[in-house]
Amino acid sequence: MTLVPAKAGTVVSGVQLPEQAPMNAGNAGKQRAAHAALEYVEHGSILGVGTGSTVNHFIDALAKLRGSLRGAVSSSLASTARLEALGIEVMDLNHAGPLDLYVDGADEATRDRYLVKGGGAALTREKIVAAASKRFVCIIDDSKLVPILGRFPLPVEVIPMARSYVAREIVGRGGQPVWREQCVTDNGNQILDVHGLEILDPPSLERDLNQIAGIVTVGLFAQRPADLLVIGNEKGVTVVGP
Repeated sequence: MTLVPAKAGTVVSGVQLPEQAPMNAGNAGKQRAAHAALEYVEHGSILGVGTGSTVNHFIDALAKLRGSLRGAVSSSLASTARLEALGIEVMDLNHAGPLDLYVDGADEATRDRYLVKGGGAALTREKIVAAASKRFVCIIDDSKLVPILGRFPLPVEVIPMARSYVAREIVGRGGQPVWREQCVTDNGNQILDVHGLEILDPPSLERDLNQIAGIVTVGLFAQRPADLLVIGNEKGVTVVGP
């Protein structure tokens, strides 16, 4: 049987695939970064796959490699639907075991490879898959590269009953939390988007916020940063590593 990728806008596994965005400078950078990440995918591997618009380009590009993959572990229902539409088996991380490679995007990144993630509300599963992977390749367009994290509000996933308590604790640390209403994560939790932070020491802030009861995950990827940052623009790709 020949597998034909589903068109954008159709529903696969109960999830509607997003419409493809028109080509512009940002999309060109995303596509370049996404295609560049294919060279890190090993034959016969189980691949960790993240979530977001840049990752969608990466998943689409995986079509040419799907026969060489054993499968994938996905960080969200949306990415699962897209992978399954290409005929790539999506596996449970408990059965897959340690992963060789995780590919994901970011809402912000520094050249130290510290990241802010969670704009798509998949930060907890993204952080779990990143932690379970030997190598984390982050793909972004150059608009996401910043000298200091904090321009993009920091997403924090919280247990619903703890939302107000966590918000008060964050205010005491100088942040301005805003409840992302109508947003429920794949884990059944809620998101606070924290404005007004200038994140000068990402690992320290991540450790501090993780100690607040009721926080499931903070969208800082600093304790486990990206191993490689693949940055695309209209002209080409830059790779930043240790």
